Amino acid sequence: MISPEDESVVHRQLGRPPRAIAAVGHRCPCGNPDVVTTQPRLPDGTPFPTTFYLTCPRAASMIGTLEGSGLMKQMQARLGEDEELAAGYRAAHDAYLAARAELGEVPEITGVTAGGMPDRVKCLHVLAGHALAAGPGVNPLGDEVLDRLGAWWAEGPCVPADEPADEQTEPGAP
Repeated sequence: MISPEDESVVHRQLGRPPRAIAAVGHRCPCGNPDVVTTQPRLPDGTPFPTTFYLTCPRAASMIGTLEGSGLMKQMQARLGEDEELAAGYRAAHDAYLAARAELGEVPEITGVTAGGMPDRVKCLHVLAGHALAAGPGVNPLGDEVLDRLGAWWAEGPCVPADEPADEQTEPGAP
Protein backbone atom coordinates (compact mmCIF):
# COMPACT_ATOMS: atom_id res chain seq x y z
CA MET A 1 0.00 0.00 0.00
CA ILE A 2 0.95 3.61 -0.44
CA SER A 3 0.92 6.03 2.48
CA PRO A 4 -1.40 9.04 2.42
CA GLU A 5 1.69 11.28 2.34
CA ASP A 6 3.12 9.52 -0.71
CA GLU A 7 -0.28 9.54 -2.41
CA SER A 8 -0.46 13.31 -1.82
CA VAL A 9 3.00 13.79 -3.37
CA VAL A 10 2.03 11.69 -6.42
CA HIS A 11 -1.20 13.69 -6.71
CA ARG A 12 0.83 16.91 -6.85
CA GLN A 13 3.36 15.42 -9.29
CA LEU A 14 0.61 14.33 -11.69
CA GLY A 15 -1.67 17.32 -11.12
CA ARG A 16 -4.60 14.98 -10.44
CA PRO A 17 -5.58 12.17 -8.07
CA PRO A 18 -3.68 8.97 -8.81
CA ARG A 19 -5.56 5.74 -9.46
CA ALA A 20 -4.85 2.05 -8.91
CA ILE A 21 -1.54 2.51 -7.11
CA ALA A 22 -0.29 -0.73 -5.59
CA ALA A 23 2.94 0.68 -4.12
CA VAL A 24 5.77 3.13 -4.52
CA GLY A 25 7.89 1.45 -7.19
CA HIS A 26 10.93 3.64 -6.63
CA ARG A 27 11.83 6.55 -4.44
CA CYS A 28 13.88 9.46 -5.78
CA PRO A 29 17.05 10.39 -3.88
CA CYS A 30 15.16 13.59 -2.89
CA GLY A 31 12.76 11.39 -0.90
CA ASN A 32 9.64 11.64 -3.09
CA PRO A 33 8.20 8.71 -5.01
CA ASP A 34 9.27 8.96 -8.66
CA VAL A 35 7.71 5.69 -9.89
CA VAL A 36 4.49 4.05 -8.75
CA THR A 37 3.57 0.44 -9.30
CA THR A 38 0.03 0.30 -10.62
CA GLN A 39 -2.58 -2.40 -10.62
CA PRO A 40 -3.08 -4.04 -14.03
CA ARG A 41 -6.72 -2.96 -14.03
CA LEU A 42 -7.93 0.56 -13.22
CA PRO A 43 -10.86 1.05 -10.80
CA ASP A 44 -13.27 1.50 -13.73
CA GLY A 45 -12.26 -1.93 -15.09
CA THR A 46 -9.98 -0.69 -17.87
CA PRO A 47 -6.90 -2.88 -18.41
CA PHE A 48 -3.73 -0.89 -17.69
CA PRO A 49 -0.47 -2.44 -18.93
CA THR A 50 1.84 0.29 -17.55
CA THR A 51 2.88 -1.38 -14.31
CA PHE A 52 5.70 1.08 -13.54
CA TYR A 53 4.47 4.64 -14.00
CA LEU A 54 6.98 7.50 -13.83
CA THR A 55 5.50 10.30 -11.72
CA CYS A 56 8.32 12.84 -11.33
CA PRO A 57 7.48 15.75 -13.65
CA ARG A 58 11.10 16.89 -13.82
CA ALA A 59 12.37 13.47 -14.94
CA ALA A 60 9.40 13.12 -17.30
CA SER A 61 10.17 16.46 -18.93
CA MET A 62 13.81 15.55 -19.41
CA ILE A 63 12.80 12.21 -20.93
CA GLY A 64 10.44 14.04 -23.27
CA THR A 65 13.45 16.02 -24.50
CA LEU A 66 15.31 12.76 -25.10
CA GLU A 67 12.34 11.41 -27.06
CA GLY A 68 12.29 14.57 -29.16
CA SER A 69 15.99 14.16 -29.93
CA GLY A 70 15.42 10.99 -31.95
CA LEU A 71 16.78 8.66 -29.29
CA MET A 72 13.91 6.15 -29.66
CA LYS A 73 14.64 5.77 -33.38
CA GLN A 74 18.33 5.21 -32.63
CA MET A 75 17.53 2.62 -29.96
CA GLN A 76 15.09 0.88 -32.31
CA ALA A 77 17.80 0.61 -34.97
CA ARG A 78 20.26 -0.81 -32.44
CA LEU A 79 17.74 -3.49 -31.43
CA GLY A 80 17.84 -4.75 -35.01
CA GLU A 81 21.63 -4.80 -35.11
CA ASP A 82 22.74 -5.87 -31.62
CA GLU A 83 21.62 -9.39 -30.68
CA GLU A 84 22.82 -9.04 -27.09
CA LEU A 85 20.85 -5.81 -26.63
CA ALA A 86 17.76 -7.41 -28.21
CA ALA A 87 18.06 -10.42 -25.90
CA GLY A 88 18.37 -8.13 -22.86
CA TYR A 89 15.32 -6.18 -23.98
CA ARG A 90 13.30 -9.40 -24.40
CA ALA A 91 14.40 -10.43 -20.90
CA ALA A 92 13.22 -7.02 -19.62
CA HIS A 93 9.83 -7.72 -21.24
CA ASP A 94 9.65 -11.06 -19.41
CA ALA A 95 10.62 -9.43 -16.10
CA TYR A 96 7.95 -6.77 -16.60
CA LEU A 97 5.28 -9.41 -17.26
CA ALA A 98 6.36 -11.38 -14.17
CA ALA A 99 6.16 -8.27 -11.96
CA ARG A 100 2.67 -7.44 -13.27
CA ALA A 101 1.50 -11.04 -12.77
CA GLU A 102 2.32 -10.68 -9.07
CA LEU A 103 -0.32 -7.92 -8.95
CA GLY A 104 -2.97 -9.87 -10.84
CA GLU A 105 -3.90 -11.36 -14.17
CA VAL A 106 -5.82 -9.36 -16.76
CA PRO A 107 -6.55 -11.53 -19.80
CA GLU A 108 -6.96 -8.55 -22.14
CA ILE A 109 -3.30 -7.60 -21.71
CA THR A 110 -1.69 -11.03 -21.36
CA GLY A 111 1.75 -10.88 -22.97
CA VAL A 112 1.57 -7.10 -23.44
CA THR A 113 4.03 -4.92 -21.58
CA ALA A 114 4.53 -1.23 -22.28
CA GLY A 115 7.06 1.03 -23.91
CA GLY A 116 7.21 -1.17 -27.01
CA MET A 117 8.87 -4.18 -25.39
CA PRO A 118 10.00 -6.70 -26.55
CA ASP A 119 10.55 -5.60 -30.17
CA ARG A 120 9.99 -1.85 -30.36
CA VAL A 121 11.06 1.29 -28.55
CA LYS A 122 7.87 3.29 -28.08
CA CYS A 123 8.05 5.19 -24.76
CA LEU A 124 11.22 6.11 -22.90
CA HIS A 125 9.18 7.14 -19.83
CA VAL A 126 8.02 3.54 -19.39
CA LEU A 127 11.51 2.14 -19.91
CA ALA A 128 12.98 4.54 -17.33
CA GLY A 129 10.19 3.76 -14.84
CA HIS A 130 10.83 0.05 -15.26
CA ALA A 131 14.58 0.52 -14.85
CA LEU A 132 14.10 2.54 -11.66
CA ALA A 133 11.61 0.09 -10.14
CA ALA A 134 13.48 -3.08 -11.14
CA GLY A 135 16.99 -1.78 -10.52
CA PRO A 136 20.06 -1.66 -12.75
CA GLY A 137 20.69 -4.48 -15.19
CA VAL A 138 17.06 -5.49 -15.79
CA ASN A 139 16.08 -3.16 -18.65
CA PRO A 140 19.12 -2.21 -20.75
CA LEU A 141 17.41 0.59 -22.66
CA GLY A 142 15.80 1.93 -19.49
CA ASP A 143 19.23 1.96 -17.84
CA GLU A 144 20.55 3.91 -20.82
CA VAL A 145 17.78 6.50 -20.50
CA LEU A 146 18.60 6.96 -16.80
CA ASP A 147 22.31 7.33 -17.60
CA ARG A 148 21.47 10.08 -20.08
CA LEU A 149 19.26 11.92 -17.58
CA GLY A 150 21.84 12.45 -14.91
CA ALA A 151 20.76 13.70 -11.48
CA TRP A 152 17.30 15.14 -12.16
CA TRP A 153 16.80 15.50 -8.40
CA ALA A 154 19.88 17.71 -7.87
CA GLU A 155 17.78 20.89 -7.61
CA GLY A 156 15.66 19.35 -4.85
CA PRO A 157 12.22 17.75 -4.82
CA CYS A 158 10.01 18.25 -7.88
CA VAL A 159 7.11 19.13 -5.59
CA PRO A 160 7.36 20.48 -2.04
CA ALA A 161 6.07 18.33 0.78
CA ASP A 162 3.56 20.93 2.00
CA GLU A 163 2.00 22.10 -1.29
CA PRO A 164 -1.76 21.49 -1.60
CA ALA A 165 -2.94 19.01 -4.22
CA ASP A 166 -5.04 20.07 -7.23
CA GLU A 167 -8.21 18.03 -7.88
CA GLN A 168 -7.91 17.50 -11.66
CA THR A 169 -8.45 14.09 -13.23
CA GLU A 170 -6.87 12.84 -16.45
CA PRO A 171 -8.36 9.73 -18.02
CA GLY A 172 -6.12 6.82 -19.01
CA ALA A 173 -3.38 7.17 -16.42
CA PRO A 174 -3.05 5.96 -12.82
